[in-house]
Amino acid sequence: MPRDDAPSVTPELLLHAYASGVFPMSESRDDPTLFWVDPDRRGVLPLDGFYLSRSLKRTLRRDTYAISYNTAFAAVVDGCADRDDTWINATIRALYLELHQRGAAHSVEVWKGGDLVGGVYGVTLGAAFFGESMFSTARDASKVALAHLVDRLNRCGFTLLDTQFITPHLASLGAVEISREAYHRRLAAALRSHAVFDAALPAASGQDVVQRITQTS
Repeated sequence: MPRDDAPSVTPELLLHAYASGVFPMSESRDDPTLFWVDPDRRGVLPLDGFYLSRSLKRTLRRDTYAISYNTAFAAVVDGCADRDDTWINATIRALYLELHQRGAAHSVEVWKGGDLVGGVYGVTLGAAFFGESMFSTARDASKVALAHLVDRLNRCGFTLLDTQFITPHLASLGAVEISREAYHRRLAAALRSHAVFDAALPAASGQDVVQRITQTS
C-alpha cells in the first residue's frame, strides 16, 4: 500500500480514508511513516451477534469492573501501544488524540480499584464505529470493554462495528470476515445514517448489558 510521510497526514485526510474504507498502520512504533490498508477480507462484529460466554456473563453481572467513556482516551491508546510489537507510533497517537478532541474518536475504559485495566478505542463516522485497538491487563477486561461498546453502539443507533482484521479473540466474541465488496456496501449504508456515540444515556449495569445483548443476539 502507498506510504505517507508523517507530516502529510492530517485528521481530515484520516477521516476521508475511513469514509473510503481505508485505515492507516505503521510498521512499528519507531517507524514515522504510515501505510494505508484496504484488506481483501474485512473483519466486522455484527451488533446483533456478540457472543456472551457463561463466564463473561458472570463477570458482567457481578460488575467486577467500573466502566467509563471518553474519560481517559490517551491512556487507552497508550495501553494498546504498551506491547513489544505495535503499529501505534507517535504520529498515529497524535492523530487519534486530535480526532478525539474533535469528537470523532472515542474510548471505553475499564477500571478496577482506580486503575485502568482495559479499554478499546475507535473512530466514528455516520453510524459506523471503526475499532482501532484494545488492551487488557486483568481477566476479561477487554471482553467487558467490547460488551459495553456493543451495547452502547446499539443504544445509540450505530449499524457497523468494523474490527479491521479477525483474531481468534475477536472470532470467539462473534466477529466474522466479509469480502471487501460486502464491507464497502455496509460502510456506504452506515455513512448515510447518523449516530452519536457520546449521547446522554442512563448508566448501564453489567446486568443491563447482558440482558440487552441477549435480546438482540
